[in-house]
Amino acid sequence: MRGLPRGNTTLNVVLLLYFLGCFAPSLVSSITVSTPAELHASKGDRVTLSCSFTSTSRPTSKMTVDWSYRPQTGGPPQTFFHFSSQAFPPPEGQFFGRIWWQGSPARGDASISLINATLNDNGTFTCSVRNPPDVHGFPLSHTVLTVTPKVPSMRFSDVAVLLAFILLPSFIITLILIGRMLCPKKRHNQSKAYRSPIEVTEGTWSTVQTAAPPEEHGTCPPKAKVKTACFELFLMDSDDEREYYNLRRSPIDEGITESKC
Repeated sequence: MRGLPRGNTTLNVVLLLYFLGCFAPSLVSSITVSTPAELHASKGDRVTLSCSFTSTSRPTSKMTVDWSYRPQTGGPPQTFFHFSSQAFPPPEGQFFGRIWWQGSPARGDASISLINATLNDNGTFTCSVRNPPDVHGFPLSHTVLTVTPKVPSMRFSDVAVLLAFILLPSFIITLILIGRMLCPKKRHNQSKAYRSPIEVTEGTWSTVQTAAPPEEHGTCPPKAKVKTACFELFLMDSDDEREYYNLRRSPIDEGITESKC
């Protein structure tokens, strides 16, 4: 039996190793991790850092998830969250008390939530998933988070309160001004139509008919026409009262004094 040429055997071994090197890793390196390239949030928001993965092997207790953070100012990434059968939030540091596990390995989800985002959280977040035997491929994915100051927004209730405090007083004041513009005319007309009993109009004279006194020594006129004048009210001292009375004697008194029967 003739043996195979030595040169052909060596060539066959090299080709076999080459095919094994190309296709064998693909059988165990099928894990792929994907995250959004960029995320934008406002200060104080709750941010969901999404991370999904695919693997040919079913996730087991050996599967691990690690989240790391590299600040925007630069520096090495630092792991702040770890998952292996259960979540291990950061015990201290920048993200202490602000990380919540939102993932579900059975559904290929390894997401987390960042509560109360701050401007210091700007940077790159990296999600790393390993599920042996799938340990090759693309187990890492990066997300750049940008947090901006929150723009003040006005709620509907705030607008309603402002309108109530601005429009309602303005409406009331407008009604008062309109009322004051219309009411003086009515008051002026009422003041002309009404006069107090003690008001006196100067220069007003009236004719008064008086009954004749009983006859004593002669015949008195049956009727006497006497002019009466309205009086003005003054406040004066007792010393000036008599002098003023003599000067301002009523024509009625003079008529009565002169008419003697």
